[in-house]
Formats: sequence, C-alpha cells, structure tokens
Amino acid sequence: MLGDSLIEWLLDSDPALRWEVERDLCHAPEAVWQATRARIAIEGFGARLLALQEPTGQWAGGAFFPANFDCGTVETEGQPWTATTWTLNALREWGMDPAVLRARRTAELLAEHSRWEYENLPYWGGEVDCCINAWTVANGVWLGVDVGPLLEWLVAHRLADGGWNCEWVEGSVRSSFHSTLNSLKGLLAHDAETGGTDASRAARRAGEEYLLRRGLFRRLSTGAEVAPWVSSFRYPCRWAYSVLNATEYFREAALLDGTAPDPRMADAIELVRAARQSDGTWLQGPRLPGRVWFDVDVPEGQPSKWLTLSATRVLAWWDAAAR
Repeated sequence: MLGDSLIEWLLDSDPALRWEVERDLCHAPEAVWQATRARIAIEGFGARLLALQEPTGQWAGGAFFPANFDCGTVETEGQPWTATTWTLNALREWGMDPAVLRARRTAELLAEHSRWEYENLPYWGGEVDCCINAWTVANGVWLGVDVGPLLEWLVAHRLADGGWNCEWVEGSVRSSFHSTLNSLKGLLAHDAETGGTDASRAARRAGEEYLLRRGLFRRLSTGAEVAPWVSSFRYPCRWAYSVLNATEYFREAALLDGTAPDPRMADAIELVRAARQSDGTWLQGPRLPGRVWFDVDVPEGQPSKWLTLSATRVLAWWDAAAR
C-alpha cells in the first residue's frame, strides 16, 4: 500500500515508531524489529522519559496530575500529560521492555509513594474513573502487578447497555464511546498478558458489541454520526475516541482472538480510508491541549508518521480479510 519513499520516510523515525514499521509494514525478520525495539530504552523518546523518572517511581510528582497542579485550571490550560499514568501509558504503548522498569522497582515504588488525587487512594488499587482504572490494569499487568481486584472492579462497572461511562459516579447509566474504548483497551491488555478470565473476556465481548452495534460511530437511536470527533485523528490520542483509534483496537483484538474483522465496521473503515491523502499519508488532527514533556509528533495539518502507520496497517488488515 506504500511506496518505497513513504516506507523510507516512516523508517526515518524514533525507535518507538520504527520497530512497528519494520514489523507491520516491512515484515522484517523478528530479530530486526526486536533489535530496534530494544533501543527504546537507550535512545529517543523512551530514553528521555526514563531519564525524567523520580526516585519515588513517579513522573511529575503525581499519579494522574503533576504535583501541586490546580485541577481547576484544566478548562483553561488543558489536561497536563506529564504525570505517572500518562507516562506509563506512553512507554507501554511504544513497546518499552517492561524489564527495564521492573529493574527500577517502578511498581514497588509506586505502591509505596504514589496516591491518586481522588481521595488519596493507593496507586495500584485504582479509583472511581473507568478510564483511569483501565489504564492502571494495563500498566499493572505490564509491570507484573496483581491487578485482580481492579480487574473485577472494571468488569463490575460495565453498564447495562454493554459499555462503560466514567460519569457513572455522577449517575450516568448510558455508556460513552470514549470510556468504552479505553476500558476495552485495558481488558485487552490484561487478556493478552494473562490469557484473561471468563469474566474479562465476557465483558470485552459486551463492550465490543456496544461499539459494533453502532458501526463504531453512529447513534443507535437515529443512525446519525455521534459527533464530529469520530473522524478527528490525532497522535497521541490520549483518552479521545476516533474511528481510527477504535479500528486499531479491533485489529489488535482480532489478532489476539484469531477472529475475522466484523463487517459492521465497514463504514468506519471507509472513514479511515477517506482521510488518506494523495501521497499516502494521514494528517495530524487537532491536538489535545495541555503540558507535555516534549512533542512526539507533528503539528496539526502536517503528515503524521504515527497516524500513517496506524491507518495503513488497519486498512491492510481489513483488505486482506476481504480478499
């Protein structure tokens, strides 16, 4: 799907991106992409984040927000992306070898020193937000933490319509696209690492069905697009839903489960395809505001290597199944 010049452009990137290009687009031997993956800890984005880890095991002195951050300023300044959970998410998603962080006793240090901003709860026990708890499940199994109780919490807080909503604590009984996808990602990370449980797999199937019944972007009641953000692609996506983010999840789930793509995703796939530029790239969308350690992708409107990798492999997976 990509010419040699685009492949070369994608390969000219940080190891956190390059190893996935080698594996998923170039189909290089495992020894090649694993060697690149190992470099995440010693050069580029991954090494820079490791250098910012504090003696407490945290980043920016906080679990979800930096130390001393005034949460009342989120509306004006945006969510800061520098604290521990966001940094662990990035390192895990980039493919950092968890042995590097285990050697630093990261999980043990966080258990000892890190508390959630919500009611000062202990880090690995989670709090009341479905998305936060899903990320904690994913980061926990990655680092070898027993997250069984938190997994049970996540499964138990699935709503009657099949998905999740972080506003359940405010009384919401209708699931959210954002919360459902983030919760599914946490369950998928757990199942990939451990094999899963009957309960985790059943919850994952129910959440997937919630999205699939809606074609990944439509209202169940009217069939209309749920919101313009479904086709707003950005990297990093952080917490935000898009059909590209969702189809990447379903690609990964299908590879784990050994299943074919669900035909109900067809229209969402075409939204991804329609965003491809004439040169074969995808453009960065509006970036979420907020403090970062450093930029890892291009400004809005420029060709994004991360999005181009993601969208290209989604379409390759879908089209290969169609053939």
